[in-house]
Amino acid sequence: MDNVQLHMASAPAPHTKVEHFIPEEGVCTKEINFVVDNGNIDYVSFVGGCEGNLKAIASMIEGMHVDFVLDRFSGITCGSKSTSCVDQLCHALREYMEKEQSE
Repeated sequence: MDNVQLHMASAPAPHTKVEHFIPEEGVCTKEINFVVDNGNIDYVSFVGGCEGNLKAIASMIEGMHVDFVLDRFSGITCGSKSTSCVDQLCHALREYMEKEQSE
């Protein structure tokens, strides 16, 4: 499934700024794209990874507040790895929120 972009939620509006995040090595997802609007997740897409699981996660978190997602999904591991695709999404969301607060 690598190199296949999985659009998890409806595509973002044409002029919406999509954030791009490259996860650390060791996870199946090679890129995470997302949109946050007023603290809520409006769009998530993963490039690579476990298609069914990532579709389910994206569907579940669409419309949720970033803080809730961080609380629920931070630190989740995959097998013997120290992280997971969804944990890497949390890293991306944290970086985004820190950047937004400093502007």
